Amino acid sequence: MKSLRIAAATALALAPAALVAGPAHAADATVSILHAVPGATVDVYANGKSLLTNFKPGTLTDPLMLPEGSYDLKVTAAGAGAGGKAIIEAKGVAVPGGANVTVVAHLSEAGKPVLTPFVNDTSKVPAGKARLTVRHTAAAPAVDVRANGAVALKGLTNPNEAKAVVDAGTIKADVVLAGTSTVAIGPADVNLKEGTNTIVYAWGSAADKNLALAVQTISGMHSAPGGVPAGAGGQVADEKQAADVARYAAIGGAAAAAGGLVLLARRRTADAR
Repeated sequence: MKSLRIAAATALALAPAALVAGPAHAADATVSILHAVPGATVDVYANGKSLLTNFKPGTLTDPLMLPEGSYDLKVTAAGAGAGGKAIIEAKGVAVPGGANVTVVAHLSEAGKPVLTPFVNDTSKVPAGKARLTVRHTAAAPAVDVRANGAVALKGLTNPNEAKAVVDAGTIKADVVLAGTSTVAIGPADVNLKEGTNTIVYAWGSAADKNLALAVQTISGMHSAPGGVPAGAGGQVADEKQAADVARYAAIGGAAAAAGGLVLLARRRTADAR
């Protein structure tokens, strides 16, 4: 089986709108895509047919239930046409079932466009709690993540993540250069609702001074007794995700994504600050 990195991307590009509305099956994969490559707008083709045009940075797709299968994919620069030079091209790529992932097209620490799949943790959290996940997908050095002024997650590097189970409620979050008080992104209010996994992405380029945050929220992780109210407040973005439990994710091989990425179906623009 080829890498999940390419498989998830290819699968998304190939799914027609009718598939999104279809019933979920036990072997389906739940996949979302975040476009986090600044300045790169792409078109996506599947089997020679246009599926997505002018897909812009800072956009997060709705989650898609995608059956296992084998697909072809071609991604080109926007306006290049189906016969244009492929940024990404893969044929006969297998899509694994049962996974819950977000595929992020972003910049490496050195500023090279890459494609990284993250497995979303949908395990239960205690009543009154929430899961906070932070993912470093920016062309920037190691960072610390602060919550209400205190360091919560230390020394996070691209393309890694860190997570913790915390009290539900609104926090003021910012990102600072590791070991310093130099703010790189934020601050921003992030609402950690009870029974959710709030995923914060740092993306963009420090050198180009366009670092930003995007937020994805996956719900459905309540534990009995449920119903403990979470604090109210604003969010950088609140992308409601219908989440299935991630049974496995086969992450292997390598995938290079030039300034483009893959996506499909309905799209949502994540607020980026």
